[in-house]
Formats: sequence, structure tokens, C-alpha cells
Amino acid sequence: MRRPSLLFALALAPALPACTPKAATPTTTTTPEPTTGGPAKTDAPARKSVTQTKLTADTPATTVTGNSFIAPAGWTMVVDGDITLLEAPEGDSWVALVDVKAKDADDAVTKAWAAASPGMKWKQLVRNESPDKDGWQHITGYGYEVPPNLKRGVGASAMFANGTWTVVLIDVAQATAEKRGSQLGVMLGRLLPKGGQLESFAGKQAHPLDEARVAQLVKFVQEAQALLEVEGVGLGVIDHGKVVFAGGFGVRQRGKPAKVDADTRFIVASNTKALTTLMLAKLVDQGKLGWDTTATALLPSFRLGNADTTAKVEVKHLICACTGMPRQDLEWLLEFDDLTPAGVMTALGGMQPTSGFGELFQYSNVMAAAAGFIGGHVAFPKLELGKAYDKAMRTLVFDPLGMRATTFDFKKAMTGNFAMPHGFDVDLKPGAAVHAINASVIPVRPAGGAWSSVNDMLAYVQMELAEGKLPDGSQYISKEALLARRAPQVAVDDDTSYGMGLMVNTRYGIPIVSHGGDLIGMHSDMIWLPEAGVGLVVLTNSDRGVAIRGLAKRKLLELLYDGRPEAEAALIQGDKNFRASFQAQRALLAVPPDAAVIASLAKRYRNDALGTIDVRKKGATVVFDFGEWKSEIASQKNPDGSFSLSTIAPGAMGFEFVVGDGGKSLVLRDAQHEYVFAAQ
Repeated sequence: MRRPSLLFALALAPALPACTPKAATPTTTTTPEPTTGGPAKTDAPARKSVTQTKLTADTPATTVTGNSFIAPAGWTMVVDGDITLLEAPEGDSWVALVDVKAKDADDAVTKAWAAASPGMKWKQLVRNESPDKDGWQHITGYGYEVPPNLKRGVGASAMFANGTWTVVLIDVAQATAEKRGSQLGVMLGRLLPKGGQLESFAGKQAHPLDEARVAQLVKFVQEAQALLEVEGVGLGVIDHGKVVFAGGFGVRQRGKPAKVDADTRFIVASNTKALTTLMLAKLVDQGKLGWDTTATALLPSFRLGNADTTAKVEVKHLICACTGMPRQDLEWLLEFDDLTPAGVMTALGGMQPTSGFGELFQYSNVMAAAAGFIGGHVAFPKLELGKAYDKAMRTLVFDPLGMRATTFDFKKAMTGNFAMPHGFDVDLKPGAAVHAINASVIPVRPAGGAWSSVNDMLAYVQMELAEGKLPDGSQYISKEALLARRAPQVAVDDDTSYGMGLMVNTRYGIPIVSHGGDLIGMHSDMIWLPEAGVGLVVLTNSDRGVAIRGLAKRKLLELLYDGRPEAEAALIQGDKNFRASFQAQRALLAVPPDAAVIASLAKRYRNDALGTIDVRKKGATVVFDFGEWKSEIASQKNPDGSFSLSTIAPGAMGFEFVVGDGGKSLVLRDAQHEYVFAAQ
């Protein structure tokens, strides 16, 4: 499971300004056909004419100095002098690629804003440097402080190649950014300097993971754990059917001596989705359903907020992130005590798609939960939805694969050898996270509620690598049903597709199958490379463990294919950037919160969808009690004069409530929804 977030291709601050791009209103316009035969040849910078193209398909293009990128379908591309502007179909968001001569990154960004959007007025909040990559040098990212009520995101990134700076400016509505995050990934994921090429391992033979290479991977993970102050890490590696490492580092719980090992249970969160679709694949093999069977044929009560979408949803669509259903996680993260699987299915009936069927990648945990509950109902129609799902997973997945430690039972999971979640407080001091929030996943557990261990997850990954065979050589599941889950259903970016609970990335010229998982204080990943016969499992019990996942994958690729040595630099610079960004955000917060703002608050607030907030004051300290969990709060004065109140409990930082009507209301938002809590 992942916390609600904007899917930006750049590392941006949480909110950005509403600026009008200079190039958005050209004085002269020509409308050529979109290029289809590769990047078009461009003239030198400072062109006086303007070209405007409405893109009907993802289209290879170049900036004015020849840097290549992909212009996404549905967007409008405007070229005006040094500026290549891309406007979203909604008309409320844009990205500008500006080629400039400048003395350094800061100068380049200043000149780019002046050229593309002279009205940009917001204060710079963060400035982060990144290691050179893909032919770019001096890569520097910028984020800006913008009022949350504008519901926008803004940022910039500067990079240098071939004697010229290229600056990416982003000014987007949060709803559009969340909905079109995959298109931002398409656009910027392949932004390369003229003459630049992505690193490729295509056609290369992977090295065996001998003792020396395994030792290098282990050493790197341990170094990352220490630098990032992660309490515990479970690590497992498979090479051609042999477990070459299975173990752990650090402790299960901060302040206690018990060590992490290969049998320690962690919440694997959204990795559960792949296990859920494996259960569905078994039902396909048994002839009890097909991937193209409609959901309503299996569970007639299945409903979405849009009748047309409901009628089109097939089994494969339930967990493909391709139906246009957006994230709506706050409704189970804040109000889950009485939520049941049946209640989750009922709630789906009130949720509306925000993009066309099959059009965009939009990640919906509730839809994934519906997939599991429908599969469980098919397997055991006489049982309650949750019990049916649990039994289907145990009998069709966990028992056959020998996953004896894996369970959805939190009480059972939290006995014996298990890890507790950790986060950091408002001053970046590590500590126990608010584990009570993790119980919110129980009603939607097919999307992310499994507890598992390194050894159990390795058993699953090994079956995937063996294309459905078990260690004894028997065929657990047909190759056809298993691999159907990896078939692309929707693009995540130009290199990555989402299938059914699995992602396939081909950025390096080889397929890499994976999925990650995130809950409060628990972050994990599973990765396998079918061509190399290699699999990797990483389980962590700290919010900073999220950084280890991608870094471990990168280090593995370097060891297998003699890849560019990037992992160590990315680890060190990434930690530096994280700490600098955190400190910049911390400087905006008042702890304890502003006394005048707190004095204006009512004792209780209510929202029909998210329940109640009891405001508890003790001296200068203020706590928001949501019933299921609670957190101390901090205040922040925004550039427009409004005030925000944010949770600061470890693991639960960043739930931001904007104070409205002099304390008569509190407004909480995710990217595409707004919830108003009224004073009681």
C-alpha cells in the first residue's frame, strides 16, 4: 500500500504555484502533423515563430537544442523560441522544457522562469543536487512553497549537457498530476541529452551471483541501513533456483535485542496484490473464471459509481489500475474500525472514475481489494467475503507454496518472530511508528494486508522464476495463467507497464518484474529478472527503508551486468537531499502549534466519510484523535495567510488540515478529493 501522493516525475515540494506560462498564448500559430518518424530537426534557440501541435499519440520529440523526450498523447505541444511547452488536456497544467545558456543551475532556473512564466512568485523551499546520470551533469531539483488551497504542485529541475542547460518547469493542478502521473513519467522518464542513450543490458549474459558478488550486495544493504537509520532489514536472493542469501540485519523493534532473520514476519503491503492475482490465476486454471469474465457475472452486487464502467469491468481489470478509478485511500485510513469487506464493496458503488477506461494508470487499492474478495467468493461462495478470501489464499497459494509464516491474521502475525514498524518524529529522530493505522488495511487486505517473511517471499519468487513449477518439479500452475498477470494492461511510464498486480520494466533492455509495498513504517519490494534467473526480496520495518528498495535493485543490476556504478552515490546524495528537504519543511512548522489558531478550534469535527476528530489540548500541546489512531499536531502559516495543521506522529506525518472559516471547519485533501470536517 502506498500513502496518497502526487506521481511527479521530479522530486517536488508538496505544493506549487498557479502561474500562466508565457508560451501558452502564441501570437502566430502553425499546426503541423505530429512527427512519427523520430525526433524532428530543430533550429537554433530564440526562434520568433510559434508552432503548436495537438498530439494524438505518444510522440518522439526534441527540445530546441535537440534533447529528446516523449510528448504524451492528448497534450498540446507549443514551441516558442527556447521554450518547448506541453499543456495537459484539462488546460490547468503545463510542463516547459527550456534550453538556456547560464553560468550554473540556479542561473538557468532563474532565466527559465523569466522566459516561460514571468509571474512565478513563490519562494524556493528546497534545492537538491543529484549524481550525473544518462549523459546529464549537474542535475539540480527545486521545490517551492505554495498555499495548499491552490491545490497545485510546482517545481523545477536543471541539468547540463553539450554546453547548454535544460530546465524542466512544472506547474500542475494536483488532481491532474495524480491522474496523469504516468504521462509525466512518459514525458520526463526519457528526457535525454542530444546524442545520449540509456544504459542497456540487452544481450548481455548475467554474471553468476557467486560468494563475492553476494557479499558486495549484502555490504551495500548494510551500509544503506546504517546511513538511513533503518531498524531492521530482511534480505533474500535467488540465483537459478538456489537461495544464495536469506537473512536479516538489525532489530525487529527499536530498543529490544531480538534480531531480524529470514523468518521474521513483516507486513508486505502491496506485494499482496501479486499474491491475490496468483489466487485468481489458480481459479482460471480450475475453469471457475476467466480473465475476461465480467465482475458482475461472478458477484452480481459489484458496482462502481459509473454504470458504464461497471458493465465493462472484467476480472483482469479489477487489479490492472486501468479503469480510471482514482486513489481514495483516506476513507479507509481514517475510518476503519467498523469497516468490513462487504462495506468496502458497498463503498465502491459511490466511487467515480476520473479518466477513461484503459486510458491512464490510476492506482486503486479498493479496486484491488474487490478483486480478491470476488475471487474468494468464487472459490467459497457460502462464506463471508473476508473469510472466503482468506481461505482461498491459504488453500490455493500459501499452503501449496509452503508459505507457512504468511498470514492475514494480525494477532497471529504479531506473535513470536515479527517486526514492528518505525518512523521518525518532527525533528527526524527515529522511533516507533503509529502501528494502529496499519490495522486499516484489514478490511481491504487483498490489496496489501499480508504479513510474510524473506523465506516465504523467496518461495513465491522462485515459483515465478520457474514459470509455475515447484522445487520438486511439479507444475503448481499453468505457465499461461501465471504469465498472463505480467501482460501489459496500462502504461506506468515509457518503460514500465502494469499488468495484474505486477509491474514489468524494460528501461535497461531486459524485463524486470516487480512490485513494492508500503504501509506505516513497513516498506518492501520483490524483484525478479526472468532472463537472468535471479530474484530479490527486501523487507524493512522503517519509513526510511523505502529508499533501500530501489537502491538494492540498482546494486544488483550493477553486480549482474557490470552496470555503471551509481548505487553508492545515489545512496549518499539521496540521504543528503532527504535530510535537507526535511529540515526545510521543518522550518515552516510551529511545534507547539500557533496558540491563536488552536484557540479558534472546536472540540470536535465531523465528516460523513471520514468520521470524527476530537481535539484534545494539554497545555501548549494539541492532539487530533481520529478514534482509530491519534497524533500530536504542528501548525504552519501558508503564503496566502491561511493556516494548516499537520499530524507529526512518527509514520503518520503529513496529514494536512487547512483551517477554514475561523476554525469552523478543517479541510483535508488527497490529490483528487476534498473532505470538509465541520465543527460539532
